[in-house]
Amino acid sequence: MADHSNTTHCPQGRLFSDALMREVRERFLQVERDHHGHERLYFDNAGGSFRLKAAVERFAQIDAVPDNTERIHATARELQDIQAAGVADVRLLLNATGGSVYAALTASGAMFEMVRAVAQNVPGTNMVTTVLEHPSSYDAMERYAREMGRELRVAPSNRATGGVDVDAIVALVDEGTSVLNVIHASNISGAKLDLEAIVRRARAIRPDLYILVDAVQHAPHGLIDLQKTPVDGINIAPYKFFGCRGSGFAWLSDRAAALPHHKLSAKPADFWDLGSTAPWQFAVVTEIVDYVCWLGAQAPEGGPAGDAAPGDRRARFEAGIEAIELHERALLSRLLNGGDGDGDSAVPGLRAMPGVEVFLDHPDLTRRDLIVGIGFPHLDCTSAVREYGARGVTVYERSASSLYSRRMLESFGLAGAVRVSPLHCHSVADVDRFLAVTQDIAQAFAAA
Repeated sequence: MADHSNTTHCPQGRLFSDALMREVRERFLQVERDHHGHERLYFDNAGGSFRLKAAVERFAQIDAVPDNTERIHATARELQDIQAAGVADVRLLLNATGGSVYAALTASGAMFEMVRAVAQNVPGTNMVTTVLEHPSSYDAMERYAREMGRELRVAPSNRATGGVDVDAIVALVDEGTSVLNVIHASNISGAKLDLEAIVRRARAIRPDLYILVDAVQHAPHGLIDLQKTPVDGINIAPYKFFGCRGSGFAWLSDRAAALPHHKLSAKPADFWDLGSTAPWQFAVVTEIVDYVCWLGAQAPEGGPAGDAAPGDRRARFEAGIEAIELHERALLSRLLNGGDGDGDSAVPGLRAMPGVEVFLDHPDLTRRDLIVGIGFPHLDCTSAVREYGARGVTVYERSASSLYSRRMLESFGLAGAVRVSPLHCHSVADVDRFLAVTQDIAQAFAAA
């Protein structure tokens, strides 16, 4: 496998070459213009990422096939092969062995089902989660803790890092904990939780502890390795990972998959899909993995993919994710700090921009995915998003009035934030354009 120490040894990241940047952008839809052909800058990839052209084309191609996979003719067997390849690629993406892959309509639905299965079938007196969870995790934990008469323990956020401290989580785990449910990275601050330490230390307290992870936000930005973080359930959402909506995937460990759950009686005990799955779901996953592997193969000589055997698909995938992580870290540095003093940008970064506040701004960029939360002293976040829209920039308001945001924002002491979430197919020029628009808004709404 590739050596990933480079991701931490490049604290400011490393940009793609100009040639690779052009090739990457060519593989995505609507990077520069929306579906009506209007020019815009789309910085809301945390709400739904740019789509790979190949993924969208493959979706249409496979979904047009009417044949049922549970038949014996040639087309059915072809669809079965597509599905098998997609299942293998989900495991490859996660570096998972064994267990069961569950294809659902949404990642949220998959999380609810995983929480229900563990809560209803694993004894204990309490269940542990964090305040930063997506509602699909937090609300499921809250519901089934109440239903099972268990205490729900919630680890607080850290306002300095934007994440949740390992100590804060582990302090809530004891011999009575039946399930621990944690997010891999915050979808407000971008802070990455130290999942390896969380799993190791929690299992030291209760070795048979069931652990579930929401990896929806983190998966497109950083490596997931279940050989290092052996959890019992984890979910991803292709629509936030260069794929298509209407699909969610989860992987469950052998013991979690065997827990009683909703299924057809005649199916194997560890089978989780209900009804006929859609072959396009699996085809799209394969296109996503193919793309990341292609990106990993572009590594310069001596780079992370340099020693990979030609057939080592996981090593190529790891190298591709590392390239994404480093490019996005360089974009994050540019957003926060502006140009590097070489005269290529007259606009300051967000940290130095008058009239702009950067929230949850931890200085160690290796602990952050590419998300920034900002605010304007004289403009609420919803109005700020409209101002961006009027200038051709799409961002998202995280407001305490939203069921998706309130709990997390309150934990940080924030009433709201403008969430800025570019993707690796953005360039330095895109970041500089965003900074110029932000400066224009800040100046327009400065105090009289």
